[in-house]
Amino acid sequence: MYAVIRLRGSVKVRKEILDMLKMLKLHRVNHCVLVPKTPDFEGMLKKVKDYVTYGEIKKETLVKLLKERGRVIGNKKLDEETLKKITGFKSFEEFADALLSGKVKLKDFEELKPVFRLSPPKKGLKSKKFHYPKGDLGYRGDAINELIERML
Repeated sequence: MYAVIRLRGSVKVRKEILDMLKMLKLHRVNHCVLVPKTPDFEGMLKKVKDYVTYGEIKKETLVKLLKERGRVIGNKKLDEETLKKITGFKSFEEFADALLSGKVKLKDFEELKPVFRLSPPKKGLKSKKFHYPKGDLGYRGDAINELIERML
């Protein structure tokens, strides 16, 4: 599963790219979504690689992301009790395992918001103009976990 974070705005962006970002539910800068590793999504990510960064998310980072930035309709924070009521999973770890294995998807639960709103990263970004590792755009593999940690 990929974690995708939008890093650039929408000024002077082709409509085709804006549509692709909309399909990925990345409406604003510093928003993060989780997408499965499928050829369809990989094609979409290659198209928007100049505006986002993405990589494989680890279980520990996903658990932290759900605990700190998970939201329910009404902008209420996601906690263990709410998670159990909505999804049926007893803990964030179980839910993260099910998400990573592909047994469930965030869109299966209407009450859960599919977008995680993150803060700008502590200590900033290298560059929004160049691709990783020289800058911050495009595919970054496991390094996405370190970026998400800085943005929580």
